[in-house]
Amino acid sequence: MTNSSKQKGDRAELEVQNLLRDHLGIPCRRALGAGRQDDIGDIHGIPNTVLQVANWKNVTAALRYKPDEAERQRQVANVDFAATFLRLRGGVWRVALTPEQYFAMWRETL
Repeated sequence: MTNSSKQKGDRAELEVQNLLRDHLGIPCRRALGAGRQDDIGDIHGIPNTVLQVANWKNVTAALRYKPDEAERQRQVANVDFAATFLRLRGGVWRVALTPEQYFAMWRETL
């Protein structure tokens, strides 16, 4: 990752961290050490959940790749939930889930 790409990713992670703090009141924080074998997501502190953050120019590629990465990290972390925050052009955020991630969240509500 180039330095400017890393800075862009770091800013996106901080933005998601602040969104979660503001909207959920959870004292989460950015994780350091991305890419390690034992990587368990970009944001830590959300109970029983792994979060990935993507701020890619090619949003379609991020949507294809990042939810699967979040799922692998969910398994490594041994938690029940995973989600991916995708930043769109203009600063708009969306949360993406695989069908299995969505089903896990839905089952928890029953």
